[in-house]
Amino acid sequence: MYSKESFFYGTGRRKSSVARVRVYSGTGKITINSRNIDEYFGLETLKLIVRQPLVLTGTQDRFDVVCNVSGGGVTGQAGAVRHGISRALVEYDAENLRQKLKKAGLLTRDPRMKERKKYGLKAARRAPQFSKR
Repeated sequence: MYSKESFFYGTGRRKSSVARVRVYSGTGKITINSRNIDEYFGLETLKLIVRQPLVLTGTQDRFDVVCNVSGGGVTGQAGAVRHGISRALVEYDAENLRQKLKKAGLLTRDPRMKERKKYGLKAARRAPQFSKR
């Protein structure tokens, strides 16, 4: 459907989720993993998170967003999509939109991740139970 049209691209990441976002000129339709945003994200707060960069810049009715997201849970995926949309909008018009998005903190990648498990431990920091005898 959108394959021949020109688009703006942004990669969004949060925790262990990665979103590949393409922004086309359109009417404001958001498609995630070939499904509508209302179908994909059940909670209203997650839909709000995804739409945040578009609402902030006042471009929610000017662009169609198509994105593939993988990894992590629903909240991490919503944050990754938001980051990807923000980056794609900066690619579209850096001089006008970058300052707004930067001030709102939407261009900063959320680096919080699950800490890796270390050897000799049961989890990242949880030690095996001590036994005196």
